[in-house]
Amino acid sequence: MRKSAIALSLVLPLSGFAFFVDTQLNSASAQGAGEPQRGTIEQTIEGHYRYENGTRVSGLIVTDDGIVVVDGLSNEAMGQDERRLIAETFEQPVRYLVSSTFHNNYTRGNVAYGDVTKIGQELYKVDLQDMMDEDGVGAAEQAARLPDVTYRDQMTLNLGGKEIQIMHIGPAHTRGDSIVFVPEDRIVYVSELLFYNRFPWMNSGYANWIEAIDTVLAMDADIFVPGQGPMTFDDPSDSREPFIEMRQILADARDDVQA
Repeated sequence: MRKSAIALSLVLPLSGFAFFVDTQLNSASAQGAGEPQRGTIEQTIEGHYRYENGTRVSGLIVTDDGIVVVDGLSNEAMGQDERRLIAETFEQPVRYLVSSTFHNNYTRGNVAYGDVTKIGQELYKVDLQDMMDEDGVGAAEQAARLPDVTYRDQMTLNLGGKEIQIMHIGPAHTRGDSIVFVPEDRIVYVSELLFYNRFPWMNSGYANWIEAIDTVLAMDADIFVPGQGPMTFDDPSDSREPFIEMRQILADARDDVQA
């Protein structure tokens, strides 16, 4: 860590209460450093899969015209392992990489996607750039990790006859989070808005995380794919309840810190 102590910042705007914990993690921290480099691909429902490696989860939307990957994960080795399994499992190429969290443990793997169009929200790009500058990351690696395309509120991909909505629903786990919604299949990839069977990591989080969860739960979706924690339930539709539990954890943390 750059600082010996964890800095807890409390922000009290007139419109309500917000908080975030800033641990000032650097590139030499434990973000993915000890993670295994061999993962597995698991099916969620037809046309939707997950690459799982330790606690890390990357979403895969597979269409006839190509694949959308959600989150590049911890490092190049992990990214290459995911690319290897995708090539072995599917005939279609990866077309897009959508990234949500700017942290090292979810963007170092971006370098394995040099042949893919990388997408991120505007603030995601700003925060990723600032973090890499502070960490002294070289120009080549920066170029490999930064998004090629940014958006502000929402953008839509049409791939293989499937509508794929990429949305920013306000600051949550980070201020530039993206979720990926496929209305036809009633499935939404929420990245690190959902830590399944894990306490949420809140070093760049905001109290709006709770409102973001409410927004997602109100969508016409039955399945919520996490970014943290392998999905261990048999029925993917059971993923709603862990998301509700996650909301309660955040609400309890907010209320206790405020008190």
